[in-house]
Amino acid sequence: MTLTHDSAAQFTRVLTESLPYLQKFAGKIIVIKYGGNAMENEQLQRGFARDVVLMKQVGINPVVVHGGGPQIGELLTKLNIPTRFVQGMRVTDSQTMDVVEMVLGGLVNKQIVNFINHQGGKAVGLTGKDGQTIRARKLNVSSQSPETNTSEIIDIGHVGEVEKIKTDLIDTLIASDYIPVIAPIGVDEEGVSYNINADLVAGKIAEVLNAEKLMLLTNVAGLLDKQGQLLTQLSTEDVDYLIADGTIHGGMLPKVRCALSAVKHGVKSAHIVDGRQTHAVLLEIFSNEGVGTLIN
Repeated sequence: MTLTHDSAAQFTRVLTESLPYLQKFAGKIIVIKYGGNAMENEQLQRGFARDVVLMKQVGINPVVVHGGGPQIGELLTKLNIPTRFVQGMRVTDSQTMDVVEMVLGGLVNKQIVNFINHQGGKAVGLTGKDGQTIRARKLNVSSQSPETNTSEIIDIGHVGEVEKIKTDLIDTLIASDYIPVIAPIGVDEEGVSYNINADLVAGKIAEVLNAEKLMLLTNVAGLLDKQGQLLTQLSTEDVDYLIADGTIHGGMLPKVRCALSAVKHGVKSAHIVDGRQTHAVLLEIFSNEGVGTLIN
């Protein structure tokens, strides 16, 4: 079938527009936090896998960090294991942690690897326990008691934060032309496993790898102003101001602070991207318009 004049012109425009980005990002590392609807819709899963394979094919080095909260919740329900949340975080006892490792390190991780490999890529799945890639420490959560006006420490179990990222294994995989797919499970110096927020893990990995970009796929269009309009590009100062005046609030705050930290620690730019958009990753990297909010 022959291209029409209009479709040929559009095709040419897309290719020529992408050329400067291909040149700019060749050989660079882009860390992608993969989660939300993009992980639960098969069409979006296949589109994401193709995006990652294409990036690798043109000389960009993607590193994927994934979540899996809904999948964990689904299996806990099937196993009749009750779930409780504190400040938006799942209380994770030893039994729940076993399920977390099964889902993140097994089911979800290998599914992503399989999708990428099926599209012609070379993906390798790992958790932060492999090669002690993610050294974790227990996350301390406190709550203010209105009666006594004092802080109270709440034990939420095997929920951790990043203490240190060891890059040896990731570096080896990238150098061997593999695509690392990382589940956000860390281990402390005693060998105890911890579930860590995937956004935070992606941000810290981007920092230590001196990544060109950190991309956080989410279920919203990006950061919005108080009128609900998309904010397409922000400086770190802009973001600090929007946090201070309450424009950025609630569940978006941890994600934004993660992006902000990454940029302030050497990552060239962070992107909060609408993962519900097919090929959102490619659109954000290779087009002038993009599909989310860029922070630099």
